[in-house]
Amino acid sequence: MERPRQLIECGDFVLRRWRGQRDFERAFTLIEESVEHLRPWEPWVEAHSAEHTRNFLARAESKWASGDVYNYAIAEGDTLVGMCQSYRGPEPRGRLMGYWLHPAATGRGLATRAAAAVVTEMFALPDVAYLEIIHDSANTSSAAIPRRLGFTEVRREQAPLPTAPSGSGINVVWHLERPAPPRSPDDHGW
Repeated sequence: MERPRQLIECGDFVLRRWRGQRDFERAFTLIEESVEHLRPWEPWVEAHSAEHTRNFLARAESKWASGDVYNYAIAEGDTLVGMCQSYRGPEPRGRLMGYWLHPAATGRGLATRAAAAVVTEMFALPDVAYLEIIHDSANTSSAAIPRRLGFTEVRREQAPLPTAPSGSGINVVWHLERPAPPRSPDDHGW
């Protein structure tokens, strides 16, 4: 099975695969400083603790190895500023994406650029036919990213429980198909 790159250079920041427990202190601090920013939209922050972070990092390694989740830290130099991931969807050739930033890193296009890099990386894998991004309909900041990247809103659906405190309970699902390969000059379309 092919895997995405573990390090993706994005100019002024990088996406890098989590490095297990070596990343514990920085990952814990990143989440700790982002809890209040994420709490309105991410139900998982209620379980935030040192143990939860250690478990996340352990799972990140095994899930990368299995191809279930490709989870990247977003880093500016030595500073972690967020996370971007792609994980298996309900269909074998589909993957879902998620992202979040430290509150001090918002408003600079980092999440959009990180998501764009992950889109490119996922479509470089031969078994990925489409990507989806799902967010609560009230989370307008998250909605801007798939819109900017050319995703199409395909449906709105009842969110599974638990929902986040600021959530509407309605998820918006955005979809992006793998681009068609470029035609060769000899391809007349016959």
